[in-house]
Amino acid sequence: MKLTQYRKGWLLAKGSGMAVAVIALAVFILGGIATFSGLGLFAFMRDRDLFGLGDGRSIGLLFICVGLIGSILGVFLMRLYRNRP
Repeated sequence: MKLTQYRKGWLLAKGSGMAVAVIALAVFILGGIATFSGLGLFAFMRDRDLFGLGDGRSIGLLFICVGLIGSILGVFLMRLYRNRP
């Protein structure tokens, strides 16, 4: 694949557009699943141990934050895919 220069120094392969779109969709969906799983853990697993990993509430907060970051990253990747020349 031939690398081309994209805006502000990004180097992307010409044929990698569909791969970026699939990765963006997967990250976005996994982020949503993690967010709603975190909400469920936060609401229903208060003061209970979660498989020896810690309190369900704290793991729920972690899943919420990581899920939101994943969803935002998925949106950014999709914008990158849509704005390619």
